[in-house]
Amino acid sequence: MCPHSRFVRLALGEFGLHADLIEERVQDRRHDFLMLNPAGATPVLVEEPRTVVVGAGPISEYLDETRGEALGHARLIQGDPAERAEVRRLMDWFNVKFFTEVTNWLVHEKVTRRYLSAQEGGGGPDMDAVRVARANIRTHLSYIGWLAGSRNWLAGNHLSYADLAAAAQLSCADYLGDVPWAENENAKNWYARIKSRPCFRALLADRIAGMNPHPVYADLDF
Repeated sequence: MCPHSRFVRLALGEFGLHADLIEERVQDRRHDFLMLNPAGATPVLVEEPRTVVVGAGPISEYLDETRGEALGHARLIQGDPAERAEVRRLMDWFNVKFFTEVTNWLVHEKVTRRYLSAQEGGGGPDMDAVRVARANIRTHLSYIGWLAGSRNWLAGNHLSYADLAAAAQLSCADYLGDVPWAENENAKNWYARIKSRPCFRALLADRIAGMNPHPVYADLDF
């Protein structure tokens, strides 16, 4: 349920790349993991023999620089400098702003705390925090709807990292049933398009032990 790792998984899928996924409980601060990323956060991409790339943004740039040209017109960051800047702006919007205001609250309160001890802050969700996240997501959904209604994809004419970043964040909230899709048809239609792409199949198969997804999570015609 790390949305930034989900973003990287979607990108890898668009590039047609296979990756061995390793589940990392970052709260354990495992020594070998901290040697890869002293910040102790996911995602981390390890490409043999010695390449370690840390963070959703750097990983996306690394994939573009090493494999982007092969995608041709389907490259995930393309166009003139202004167009590429818009992709990066929206990547930052979703990976930082949306995450801070919505996803982090929902995942922490409804998922992460289930696996923490009382000393670590575990227990039931703080519903005040959940309500704040649910209020915030309405603003973000409205913005996504406006972008989707005025452009072919969120950042412009082509599918880009901006779409993958937004979809990754939304997929976590969607798993938990916290996306009010009925409130914005443009946002819902855009998400249905990206949800139907082959890169999304692995995410739709994800399951949390003891917590089934919301009924529409894996439904392509929701």
